Amino acid sequence: MTSSLCGLLLASLALGALPASASVPDTLDIPGERIFPESLTSTPDGSVIIGSIGQKQIYRVKPGASSAEVWIQAGRDGMHNIFGVFADNKSNTLYACSNILGPPGATPAVNATLYAFDPKSGATKAHYVFPTEKGFCNDIAVDTQGNVYATDSNNMEIVRLKKGGTALEVWAGSGAFGPPHSVLDGISVLGNRVYANALLTSKLFTVPIGADGKAGAVVEVKLDHEISHPDGMRSFGKSDVLIVEGGNGGRLSRIALNGETGKVTTIKEGYPDGPVAVTVVGTTAYVLEGQLATLMKAPGAPADNAPPKPFKATAVTVGKP
Repeated sequence: MTSSLCGLLLASLALGALPASASVPDTLDIPGERIFPESLTSTPDGSVIIGSIGQKQIYRVKPGASSAEVWIQAGRDGMHNIFGVFADNKSNTLYACSNILGPPGATPAVNATLYAFDPKSGATKAHYVFPTEKGFCNDIAVDTQGNVYATDSNNMEIVRLKKGGTALEVWAGSGAFGPPHSVLDGISVLGNRVYANALLTSKLFTVPIGADGKAGAVVEVKLDHEISHPDGMRSFGKSDVLIVEGGNGGRLSRIALNGETGKVTTIKEGYPDGPVAVTVVGTTAYVLEGQLATLMKAPGAPADNAPPKPFKATAVTVGKP
């Protein structure tokens, strides 16, 4: 989400292996009004799954198709505004972040909740309420052991669901990711490290995973080039991440990480409608633009009369990791 509006909004990927027989469309269209998608993920068969803030539901683009269809209907088991989505192929689970958007400072009737679905049928497996009051579930990642991590943007924490566990727990935070309301956002796991970015401070952090599963010291990653208002982020191979940046007109970047340092390479620039997420299908990355600026326009403002553009994710070749 864009830097200037994400704070207001919060205050108020698995890598897919595309079958050889399937085509790779240049654009994935998401038909409908006021969808305002915030995240997407992909599965090994080439399906792309998209979460919707505006319509409070989850869409799926079938392998080789160019248009999304409603898959998990709004209101399923109390589901609300959908932010991060992440397909964990190893456990055959689709995770999704659900939040209730409301006025600034208000305590939602239901705290942020992490949902788990079957990625084939869409059936609900479970849901887990965030442990800290006024939580905000933004994005999700899973380590090689099957432990699930999610960013809590409001409380600047990473929460964890242990493999086989029944409740989320605060895993890392205590002010280590920066000041309140900096919006802890995208998250990825590479080996025995968790990486997470803060949108409003344009910083990237790393947290080692101890042998006992506990979080090590949170350290800011030293990058050779600055990133600008980072949002969605996905692991790309064993040592890289793909990341979208909302600043400077929007761009997709690749960061080669080595522990606490990273080298940034710009892949593509020019995403004026607010890049929010990225996923990979084969050798193609799809960048999702959420148009969240339109979502946050004040009711009655003159610009409010202008409808959002068609919602879509666009392809860019990224090759193999």
